[in-house]
Amino acid sequence: MASRFSRFRFAAAATVSFSAGVLFASGMDWTKISFAQGGTTSRSASVRGGPMAPEGSSFADIAERVTPGVVAVNTTRSARPRPQVRGRAPQGMDDFLEQFGPQQPRQQRGEGSGFIVTQDGYIVTNNHVVADADQVSITLTDGRTFKAKVIGTDSTTDVAVVKIDAKGLPTLAIGNDETTRIGDWVLAVGNPLGLDFTVTAGIISAKGRGSEIQLPNSGNFTISDFIQTDAAINPGNSGGPLINLRGEVIGLNSAIASQTGFYSGYGFAIPITLVKAVTDDLIKEGRVRLPVMGVSVGSIDPEDAGINGLARVAGVKVRGFTPADGGPAKGAGIEVGDVIITVDGKPVDRVGSLQRVVRSRRVGDLVPVEVMRFGTKKSFKVKLVEAEMISRVATLPETGPKAVPAAGKLGITVEAVPAEISARLKLEGRGVRVADVTEDGPARDKLAPGSDIVLEVLYPTPRRTVKSVTDFQGVLSGLKDGDYVSLLVQNMDPRVGQRVVNIRVGG
Repeated sequence: MASRFSRFRFAAAATVSFSAGVLFASGMDWTKISFAQGGTTSRSASVRGGPMAPEGSSFADIAERVTPGVVAVNTTRSARPRPQVRGRAPQGMDDFLEQFGPQQPRQQRGEGSGFIVTQDGYIVTNNHVVADADQVSITLTDGRTFKAKVIGTDSTTDVAVVKIDAKGLPTLAIGNDETTRIGDWVLAVGNPLGLDFTVTAGIISAKGRGSEIQLPNSGNFTISDFIQTDAAINPGNSGGPLINLRGEVIGLNSAIASQTGFYSGYGFAIPITLVKAVTDDLIKEGRVRLPVMGVSVGSIDPEDAGINGLARVAGVKVRGFTPADGGPAKGAGIEVGDVIITVDGKPVDRVGSLQRVVRSRRVGDLVPVEVMRFGTKKSFKVKLVEAEMISRVATLPETGPKAVPAAGKLGITVEAVPAEISARLKLEGRGVRVADVTEDGPARDKLAPGSDIVLEVLYPTPRRTVKSVTDFQGVLSGLKDGDYVSLLVQNMDPRVGQRVVNIRVGG
């Protein structure tokens, strides 16, 4: 029996168009993620931080040292009409989001945390804590309260910098999250549930969390590379520091995974190396110049690894370019279907690691990129350019009359693309539409019947454009069990767009 579209899972739809050109794609079965938000240095100086704790310090020693550098952030916003959330928010988030609804007819109030990075008052917090706030106030551990100015925000990393008019403030030491290991002890400091300057302890549970989670309001170019911890994080912790046993900040607490909106063992922090890079830009220029390669990418699966001769399922698959008709990566010679394995000499095993490497460079840098192209390693140099925020308007897939010839070796049937759909998608005569996918066939869960259109066969080489059902059947006729086929596929839903699908004949 043919598989239903509702059962189709876009493995490659966890795709992003970020600073290496990546975007958080919509996906099925996302983890339910909530923001953990509750209701003499010159402007051009980079963030350095204060002294670290001595080796062998106890939790109490570290807490005593770092807590004075943590602040409470309170915001007010004029009440604005907003879309109805109930019914569209992830399960368990309705009640949580309602906490930030209007508390009185004219104002909305919010709470969060932050930490001091310079003695003259620069403070790091989350973008979602202060975004669109009319007023921001900062409260220190000694009880003093200051009005704060928002210096800059970056929605792609959820980092913001605010400033208060003060001198001689205690600062926190900045650590290196790249040297931390899963299982290391950490402390989370912040203001959860209105309980100011609370310290909780836990371990690093995982690193490099990315496509498994999706933050509210994430969009084009959103960077997803989180440290996971079981230190208790609750609404109000957003913007507070995650601290290692040396008393150094290794992350910016930002989100929780929960069915209730409160702590259930899974918290997420933005790595401090990324936070520091963004913070330096915001303090120096008031904005972030986001470097991109101009590619749209996704994670790889065992078939992608097999067709490219990779021993491990590690790498990032190129599924398109931004803009679609050009960009620096395409100009350098990278092609759709390539699997990126290193950038700037650093291994790339997932989308998050690609994002991190590219974000650590500057606009205008020329970076070496290595890819696997159907078993052959190729090297390129890509000049990074500044990202352009591109919005895409979604339209619903259309259906048309079916006349379905067979493409049995993949367990699918295909048909000609209806003329109105071809015109709307500007296919210019290319492609065949997937009409059906068998339950036990090799293409199960890889192709979506009724909405996927096969544009090209990338492998076996040479690369060929598919213009008719006969073209497609001709390519498949030479395949035998165990062979791989690589297809460039366009989905009729613009939110999904193009992707590369690799299938092993015979399953």
